[in-house]
Amino acid sequence: MDLCHVPAVREKGWYLALMAPNVKGPNYAWLDPSRLYCHPQGLQDCMADLLQPFQGDPVDMVAGIDAMGFILGAAAAAVLQKGFLAIRKAGHLCVQTLAQPYTDYSGREKVMEVRTDAILPGLRILLVDQWVETGGTMRAAIQLVERLGGVVAGVAAICIEDSEGGRWIREHYKCSHCVPPSLQPRFDRHQFGCD
Repeated sequence: MDLCHVPAVREKGWYLALMAPNVKGPNYAWLDPSRLYCHPQGLQDCMADLLQPFQGDPVDMVAGIDAMGFILGAAAAAVLQKGFLAIRKAGHLCVQTLAQPYTDYSGREKVMEVRTDAILPGLRILLVDQWVETGGTMRAAIQLVERLGGVVAGVAAICIEDSEGGRWIREHYKCSHCVPPSLQPRFDRHQFGCD
């Protein structure tokens, strides 16, 4: 899809066609959503779809997960007129942090961290990432927020796959994602094509 083209009818998820499939092999994610961030209307509509379920909900801050969650998280914070908190991969913050080990979508053991002075008890945090595949990364972010006394106001991502971890997150937290139900099985099987 042309980065300037805007369809006459913009149904939920129309911008998913802007994403590009992996052409580099198994060491990369199966799909790259970053091209939709280059499309002004696509990004706006993606944000509107992600945030619509949280309209009227109390949200005090938005937290984005390193690294691609920073893009959507910062955009969500701007739309909601809230502050933005970066949840980082370990070793990047030079202040007091709380760390949480996790297993990412590729099965690698990692550690993420968050600064300890940003989340006060009771603060309602909207967690945002680009994608929830196995749920391990998002679950670690949830644990960090809750260990600091924060409340997870919701979870938002372009796609929350129907994996064990994705289902656990959906069962325990209010969630929003952009994939229409008719396309969800294709995304769960990592079969790209939005037509």
